[in-house]
Amino acid sequence: MGLNSNTRVDHFDCHETTIKIQNHMPLQIHSVRLPPHQTTLQKLKHRISEIFFPDDPLFRFKNQTWLRKLLLGIQFLFPIFQWAPKYNLRFLRSDIVSGLTIASLAIPQGISYAKLANLPPIIGLYSSFVPPLIYSLLGSSRHVGVGPVSIASLVMGSMLSESVSFVHFPTLYLKLALTSTFFAGVFQASLGILRLGFIIDFLSKPTLVGFMAGAAIIVSLQQLKGMLGIVNFTNKMQIVPVLTSVFKQRSEWSWQTVTLGVGFLAFLLITRHISLKKPKLFWVSAAAPLTSVILSTLLVYCLRNKAHEIAIIGHLPEGVNPPSSNMLYFNGQYLALTIKTGIVTGILSLTEGIAVGRTFATLFNYQVDGNKEMMAIGIMNIVGCCTSCYVTTGSFSRSAVNVNAGAKTTVSNIIMASAVLVTLLFLMPLFRYTPNVVLAAIIISAVIGLIDFQAAYKLWKVDKIDFLACLCSFFGVVFISVPLGLGIAVGISIFKILLHVTRPNTLVLGNIPGTQIYHNLNQYKEASRIPSFLILAVESPIYFANSTYLQERTLRWVREEEERVKANKESTLTCLILDMTAVTAIDTSGLDALCELRRILEKRSIQLVLVNPVGTVMEKLHQSKVLESFDEKGLYLTVAEAVAAISIP
Repeated sequence: MGLNSNTRVDHFDCHETTIKIQNHMPLQIHSVRLPPHQTTLQKLKHRISEIFFPDDPLFRFKNQTWLRKLLLGIQFLFPIFQWAPKYNLRFLRSDIVSGLTIASLAIPQGISYAKLANLPPIIGLYSSFVPPLIYSLLGSSRHVGVGPVSIASLVMGSMLSESVSFVHFPTLYLKLALTSTFFAGVFQASLGILRLGFIIDFLSKPTLVGFMAGAAIIVSLQQLKGMLGIVNFTNKMQIVPVLTSVFKQRSEWSWQTVTLGVGFLAFLLITRHISLKKPKLFWVSAAAPLTSVILSTLLVYCLRNKAHEIAIIGHLPEGVNPPSSNMLYFNGQYLALTIKTGIVTGILSLTEGIAVGRTFATLFNYQVDGNKEMMAIGIMNIVGCCTSCYVTTGSFSRSAVNVNAGAKTTVSNIIMASAVLVTLLFLMPLFRYTPNVVLAAIIISAVIGLIDFQAAYKLWKVDKIDFLACLCSFFGVVFISVPLGLGIAVGISIFKILLHVTRPNTLVLGNIPGTQIYHNLNQYKEASRIPSFLILAVESPIYFANSTYLQERTLRWVREEEERVKANKESTLTCLILDMTAVTAIDTSGLDALCELRRILEKRSIQLVLVNPVGTVMEKLHQSKVLESFDEKGLYLTVAEAVAAISIP
């Protein structure tokens, strides 16, 4: 039932009024009640809990003994102890197979991605040894395969090489890369500790689809240097300078290199196609990169006296990761560059790593803690930068191979790291004659999978604005730069949020015949308008960013309804019902807008009625005394009750 100015809303009576509507069925008019009273401290505590602890991470500690809490605490910090007690020989057998399988992929990919980041190839192998061990202890996903990834490698390489030449100043460049990794790790771990993981959600799926596709194009074009055997190649990343450089240096093209590159690229793409068509043959594409490295190395070694034009990796140092904490760069003119590069690569690697973990957790029916993943990846990179590693995260390609190979736990990462350790200690001389062109072919075959045509087509079919965001992100990366393309992606995501926030939907509702249901007139053609009533639904919170727009849009609805009524010679508009079911929050600007709207409508002899304001909205309406300006027929629980009650003379 409605409220009058003398009614205390916090002491609503539970009585109900029964009236009859047109079809002679009784309808009860219910009171609109306030939520239970809470102190300011209780409200603040609840709000903080909802923002930072939506998953209630400490629920498992409730009603437990101190010994049990200690054990749960250890398991919380080190997820490996959750499943370790149940580990058995069958799991170990599966993890050994999957670990050795992803090692066959990790070794050539590590070398290739390090070159993509303009780093010494050995850094890629170092980054496939220490980080997986750290993640095995701290990570909450059982199936993620850890190591360098193409996008983070590309972004790091492009951002650092804009300021420092990796050719002329290789030591300084390496220092900046390690320092960027440190800042990436600090940023990632901080997000996890402070539970601010929602920040990475600003990279929406549509913008990521465009960004990944654009980055894949740029990465592939960069590999033309290795595929064609070009020596003097541009340092720029955009498509126009790269293609210009390719055709300007036609004299440097090597037919031997081109033949070798095209042959192995075709081999890699064919094996990838086979594995996609027949998932049981996953090992075909997983083993293809290492097979390519072995075959090409043997071929170049046998033809070393004739194939002088084919560039090779050369000498790689043997031994485990040397400590590198003394190489971190914390002062000087490039400090800001390392911080910026660290944050950008940190965001990208987090986005990929968490997406991979959640994908396979859903597939195998367990839960991945996003904040713990951030801490694990962050600590992994902090430790990594002190052991000659650059930015690493969960890799899509390695994780997919890991799952297909039957991995049960993160022991597969330990097995992979052990295989890489054996390679570092004993097998490095075997890579001396590995041709650069094969590494380029491995990178191209890996990043092609980042171009998701089906996802782009789905965006076009479902949401044109999302598709536009995808295109803007893609062209930003391809024609401007990778960092700026990422900035465009984030900017578009934020703009879309602002668009939804500042320009929310308002709908005209009508009654579905034979029911007490009111729905969108455009969606339900059988719904009919109620004479003398305009029923609007607002689908967003009402606050400073949209209160003026909502007021203006509502008045426009009123004007258009009056024009329609006049043209059709229908009953004069006398009541505007505002359905506030979807209004989850309101601030003082929103309250002022409601008061102003009521005054404007009152001057035009139109009554404003509010329907179903939810908990906090109802509380603020009461505290601000806005409800005192409404008469006894100004507030109802449902649209049907409002129409029925107001229709009574």
